[in-house]
Amino acid sequence: MELELAGKTAVVTGAGRGIGLAVAQTLAAEGVRVVGAARTVTPELEKATVAAVSADLSRPEGSAALIDAALGELGGIDILINNVGGGDVDRLGMGGFLDTPDEQWQEIFDLNLFSPIWTTRAALPSLLERRGAIVNISSTSARIPTSGPIGYSEAKAALTVLSKRLSEELAPRGVRVNTVTPGVVGSSLWRGADGFGAKLAAAQGVTHDELLAGIADNFGISSGRISEPEEVATLITFLVSERAANIVGSDYVIDGGSLKAA
Repeated sequence: MELELAGKTAVVTGAGRGIGLAVAQTLAAEGVRVVGAARTVTPELEKATVAAVSADLSRPEGSAALIDAALGELGGIDILINNVGGGDVDRLGMGGFLDTPDEQWQEIFDLNLFSPIWTTRAALPSLLERRGAIVNISSTSARIPTSGPIGYSEAKAALTVLSKRLSEELAPRGVRVNTVTPGVVGSSLWRGADGFGAKLAAAQGVTHDELLAGIADNFGISSGRISEPEEVATLITFLVSERAANIVGSDYVIDGGSLKAA
C-alpha cells in the first residue's frame, strides 16, 4: 500500500528507544525526514533521523528548543508524534495515594501531559500551514488504572481527552489529531533490567523473568502475547498517512485484546 508519505517531515518525541525509535525508523523507511528527540541520543536514533535532538521535554523550554531545531532542519512540520512519557523509574514511588507526594504528581503530569501540550503549541503554526497530522500516544492504563506509579494513568487519561479536544478544534482547519493507546509493549520499559517491569517485579516479590512470563495471563491479553514496538509504529504511520485522511479524533487501541469493554 502506498502511504504517500515520501518527502513529508516529522517530529517524534521520546524517540531514543521503544515505540518512539520504532516510529522514527518506520517513518524514515517511508521516505519521511524525521527529527527525533530524546534525553539521551542513541546511535540508532541518529541513524534513523536527519537530526537527533537531546532535549528535556518535561520543561516548556525543552519543547520550544526542539521545535525551533526541527523547523531549522526541516523547514516545516507535517507530522508530530507526541510519544514521550513514563517517568524516572528510579525516583517514582510505587505506593498508594496517601504515599505519593505532590512532586511525583507534578513530574508525571509534566512529562505525560504538559510535554505534549507545550510541543503541540510550538509546532502548531507550521502544522496548520501544512495541514498536518498529530498522533498522541496514550496507554490502556488511562482506561484501567494498573499497579503503576500514581499519576501515570491519570495523566494519560487527560492526554486522551486533550486529543479529542484538539481534534474538534483543529480538524476544520486541516490538522488531524488522533490517539494511539498501546497496552504492554515489549520495549526496554518492560524488558530492560532497569526498567519499570523490573521495578514492578521487585514490588510484587517475583523475579523479572516470572513477571514477563505471566504478563499475558495477568493482563488478560487475548492474543497471548504483548505487542512489539514495530507493530505500534506501523499503526501510527498509517494514521498520519493520506490513506487515513478522514480518520479524525479517534483512539486506536493496540493491546492484544486486554481491554474487554466494548
